Amino acid sequence: MLVHPARVRSLSEKSPAKGSVVYWMRRDQRAGDNWALLAAAEQAGRDNAPLSVLFALSPTAPGNTARHIAFMLAGLAETEAALREHNIPLLLAIGDPVVTVPQVLARVEAGTCLTDFLPLPDQEASKNSVVAAFAGTFLEVDAHNVAPCFVVSPKREYAAATFRPKIHRLLAEFLEPFPELPVFPAANLTDCPPLDWPATTKTLTADPAVPPVASQTPGAAAAQKALAAFTTDRLSDYAARRNDPMAGATSGLSPYFHFGQLAPQRAALTALAAKGRAPDGADAFLEELLVRRELADNFCHYAPANALWAALPDWARKTLAAHADDPRPYCYDRPAFEAAATHSALWNAAARQLHREGRIHGYMRMYWAKKILEWSASPEAALATAMSLNDRYALDGSDPNGVVGVLWSVGGLHDRPWGARPIFGQVRYMNERGCRRKFDVDAYCSQFAEDTV
Repeated sequence: MLVHPARVRSLSEKSPAKGSVVYWMRRDQRAGDNWALLAAAEQAGRDNAPLSVLFALSPTAPGNTARHIAFMLAGLAETEAALREHNIPLLLAIGDPVVTVPQVLARVEAGTCLTDFLPLPDQEASKNSVVAAFAGTFLEVDAHNVAPCFVVSPKREYAAATFRPKIHRLLAEFLEPFPELPVFPAANLTDCPPLDWPATTKTLTADPAVPPVASQTPGAAAAQKALAAFTTDRLSDYAARRNDPMAGATSGLSPYFHFGQLAPQRAALTALAAKGRAPDGADAFLEELLVRRELADNFCHYAPANALWAALPDWARKTLAAHADDPRPYCYDRPAFEAAATHSALWNAAARQLHREGRIHGYMRMYWAKKILEWSASPEAALATAMSLNDRYALDGSDPNGVVGVLWSVGGLHDRPWGARPIFGQVRYMNERGCRRKFDVDAYCSQFAEDTV
């Protein structure tokens, strides 16, 4: 058996149907180290059926910036080439997935469809519509989390302290080496020529105001190189220096995780292999990778859909509401924040890093979001602004990890009450003095000054 059966769950009660097997790839956009694709290959082998991979592209989907489209399409082109080495075709559907995915499933006479686990409200709604329209067997595979989200806990966990022991108990069972993807007969590619990626790009409406990031190479091969460079060169510094934006000690892997070009499980296995020479760094990285990141999926899976404010802890909503009318030392609207036009050179530098590099250093992303809370007219406005700007500019935007990062910063999610103060109430506070104790703020501001490129 290639795939642990607990990674797979049925989404419909329809009777099994004969036909081809289709893996509807969404979150995990890679050919290797992909439990959903391996499960689909296993199903095709049992059924003696052809296998294809389907990816649906919506030309006008929100968040289709030139930055995100370029990174995704470059990775998908590499994925298609890797799939074809195993005689597996990649089918591309252009349009609303609710319409196009059932059409493709019907055209290839699919009897079984598998998809990967992606607990975001809009993605869940699209998936459920496709499940309802499909006459065959529909399965979901958690190919993103090391331990399947729906296995780790049956409920929303309110802190890392409650989540940590649950996932650690499962690591011996699920943190296993990946098997090789089987090679299918050449006939599996019949009538499936390679895709024309330049033509595909022309069909998409991408916002050019957010351009691609030249400094980050997309794709699974680049992701593997980035992982090797991190675990070889920087893992030993990770525990002590990861909160210093000038130290270059972070992994830089989050875009690859977000676009599914790198399996978090592969990163975990690689970090474990390096633990002998970097024990503290490996432990700190694995805490972020296994506990904090998978806790974000737990939140998005079990929290009420499209109700982020209501999903904050009761104590946080109460304390923020009690301080909602406190005088703000400065008050900016979303366009001012987006333009990096605040009074603070440090905050503006963080915003420019996001604009230019598609990322903010993790420590600075917390500071960036907390100052949006302090300088917005209301906590609800701050939450909306931080979420919108993060999704628009960050290469890892529109992701459970980003959602939870903003909610932690603005609304105390997965945190505890702190001493009360104006505007923040009991939500954890950050200021520039704290930053100056951790790193060279002036050097950071110079690096992302307004006249630098």
